Amino acid sequence: MFLFFVTCAMINAEWYVDWFDSPYYHLLYNNRNIDEAQFFIDRLCDNLDLEPHHRVWDIACGKGRHAIVLNKKGFDVVGTDLSRNSIKEATQHNNEHLDFFIHDMRLPFRVNYFDAAFNLFTSIGYFKDLNDNYKVFKSVALGLKPGAVFVIDFFNTTNVAKELHLDYIEQRGPVSFHISKNIVDKVVHKRIEFNCDNKDYYFEESVSLLKKEDFEKFASAAGLRLERVFGNYQLDPFDEKQSERLILIFRK
Repeated sequence: MFLFFVTCAMINAEWYVDWFDSPYYHLLYNNRNIDEAQFFIDRLCDNLDLEPHHRVWDIACGKGRHAIVLNKKGFDVVGTDLSRNSIKEATQHNNEHLDFFIHDMRLPFRVNYFDAAFNLFTSIGYFKDLNDNYKVFKSVALGLKPGAVFVIDFFNTTNVAKELHLDYIEQRGPVSFHISKNIVDKVVHKRIEFNCDNKDYYFEESVSLLKKEDFEKFASAAGLRLERVFGNYQLDPFDEKQSERLILIFRK
């Protein structure tokens, strides 16, 4: 039996480079579906001043579930992600008003182009260097038109720390994912181990416990201002002690 370790130490890259490109990542998180995306996007768009054919950027789009929903609502959508495999699958949905590209969100993409940008389902905070989060805001601010909006959907750090499940099993078909978590230096570390086809695999995830004031700091430095804050996908008010999510709407 062989043991496959896929860590940033061995490949000289951040953990998300290979993990997000792995079929096992998509297997573990296959409970994320279009219906869930539709529910959230519908409520967001009811609260934003977007019009048909406005240009929308879905940042760290994965396989494009939010981008697809946004496109069906009549927007011109571009989805970007670092994962080649995710973008390859997402491009099956390409049309005249929907396109996908491989792109690192810390780098500039387009200038003064988008009416809105979305970074959803905790798709930021992965970086070892906290300043890389500011780079994301900087690239987004560059890509937005004046008056455009930037929506961030992150977990509520206080709630995550309070209800952290330290050790558990996630079953996906024949694969049992053994997951363990701990918090070190304000970073959640998630260890994922499993066996598939008689091979043992090991991956790690790590996400910084960013708070509302951290995002406000990044945004202010990039020239964005915070307009509204919500605490769940129903867009109820944010309560730091109880809310499931931290959903922030910034404007350029």
